[in-house]
Amino acid sequence: MQKNNTLYKPLAFLKRDFLINSSYRFSFIFDFFTILFSVLTFFFIAKIFGKGASQYLTNYGGDYFPFVLIGIAFFGYLHTAMTSFTQVIREEQYTGTLETILLSPTRISTMLISGSLWNFLFTSLRILLYLLFGALFFGFNISKANFVAAIATLILTITSFSGLGIISASFVIVLKRGDPVSWLFSGVSRFLGGVYFPITILPLWAQRLSLLLPITHSLEAMRKALILGESITGIAQELTVLFIFSAILLPLSVLCFKFAIRRAKKSGSLIYF
Repeated sequence: MQKNNTLYKPLAFLKRDFLINSSYRFSFIFDFFTILFSVLTFFFIAKIFGKGASQYLTNYGGDYFPFVLIGIAFFGYLHTAMTSFTQVIREEQYTGTLETILLSPTRISTMLISGSLWNFLFTSLRILLYLLFGALFFGFNISKANFVAAIATLILTITSFSGLGIISASFVIVLKRGDPVSWLFSGVSRFLGGVYFPITILPLWAQRLSLLLPITHSLEAMRKALILGESITGIAQELTVLFIFSAILLPLSVLCFKFAIRRAKKSGSLIYF
């Protein structure tokens, strides 16, 4: 019975979020065209760079378009992780249900994971569209792709990014509007994480700094898996680093969140204002 109950709660959250989001049908259409135009934009940017960029991309097949396509697509997971958990908290605070949920038998981890489940699933769909557009219309060759290695990377990417997202949500509980973690990691990761260009063109100090970001290792592993067809063994170093990030950030994020809840209860500020 406990198993069914454990599964029921995430499904209930997922059903609720699906019904809410599916009622905004035009947003799905707009999102579809946003992805298409984004792919088009970087396709023609890649045309401009041409052979000039290939000297910096020898480790990724020499073509800029697949490199940047994977970067902008999978950066979506970081954005989702950094916004989904805070969105869950803000919505529950705004409706005044956060305190009720916390007093119920529902675990904090269940609430956070269940509340963000739809966003991660929808982001996965968006990433599939990015790759599909690239493969069908813009010559992104996925014939070498190792999808087993890509899925392994994806799992560790989500867990490591989620740790950062929950820490960000902790700040929202305490500060209400301020969210320095999301601002810091999203901005820094976009620049130093190798989203638009390989980190090897950065100064040495910046390259070393980039290694402290999960997205750097995530994109490195994903590009090797999807562009070069590397196996899990071939990306073992990146996967190990992502596992370490996950093992540190997830427990730390739960502790931060519990601390934020205790502090908010003492100050009586669980409700949004």
